[in-house]
Amino acid sequence: MAKNRYKYNPETLSYETVKTPLWVIGLKFFGFLCAVAIFSTLVISASYSFFDSPNERKLRKDLAESKMQIDELEGRISDLSVAIHSLEKKDGEVYREIFDAPMPEALKVAGIGGSKKYTDLQHLTYGKSIEGLHTKLDRLSAKVRVQETSYDQLIKLAKQKSKKLASVPAIMPIPNKDLKRMASGYGYRIDPFYKTRKFHGGMDFTAPSGTEVHCTGDGVVELVETKRWGYGKNIIVDHGFGYKTRYAHLSKFKVRKGDKVTRGQVIGLVGSTGKSTAPHLHYEVIKGGNRQNPANYYYNDLTDEQYEEMIELSSHPNQSFD
Repeated sequence: MAKNRYKYNPETLSYETVKTPLWVIGLKFFGFLCAVAIFSTLVISASYSFFDSPNERKLRKDLAESKMQIDELEGRISDLSVAIHSLEKKDGEVYREIFDAPMPEALKVAGIGGSKKYTDLQHLTYGKSIEGLHTKLDRLSAKVRVQETSYDQLIKLAKQKSKKLASVPAIMPIPNKDLKRMASGYGYRIDPFYKTRKFHGGMDFTAPSGTEVHCTGDGVVELVETKRWGYGKNIIVDHGFGYKTRYAHLSKFKVRKGDKVTRGQVIGLVGSTGKSTAPHLHYEVIKGGNRQNPANYYYNDLTDEQYEEMIELSSHPNQSFD
């Protein structure tokens, strides 16, 4: 209960109650509120100087989490960089060495765009770190694109290599591991009809009429021809990659023009048609339009010792059969 104030009145010789004006009361109350507000502000400011606010604690936690995530991404990018470098090394030093195909210069240079792409991130708390991550990722992406293109080329080279290995003539047209059926080799020989020295552009294999003749590599039948003289019944197979083979003096065809054939497939039978003195197969290997020594193309058939023996036998300047 509020205490009353009294004032002595000399005129009335008595004490009278002093009434406080309302504006004074209001002013005092306002002053009290201001004092409380100032005190509270000082207390809160002092406490925040030593203790974090809830928002500050949340922000500090978020920043710590962000920093941890950035550090983790840095580590993963570093690991990826090492892995891509290993792929680049294998690409250049192993795979392309196998296929004898150096990486084109145009592939070695991979752009990543302007260096100022991410300057707008620098105002962030970890803006520099985030900018660095983006730049590293751009470089890795560029290297990945290079490797993708390079491996696409390597896959094509591998397919071509595999196709070439299957297509190049590499076996004897008549199974002949005992080397008893070879009658005449490549080079200058005595013509059986004219008895003159003449270049023999293939290899002759003696065999009974009807003996199976095998295609020596994958390809497409380019020619199936019957001539009364010369090669007689003969077949030309186009193997691609500049290679062709001819099988002459046949008695019968087992393929038609345009047929796809594979190594080892029977394409005809031995005969003595055309310019021939006895049943045999005249076999030629043609590369880039020039006839080659077939003896150099039997590496899938013979051992080293058999190959040396075959070279010796085929080099004798004997008489050919056609």
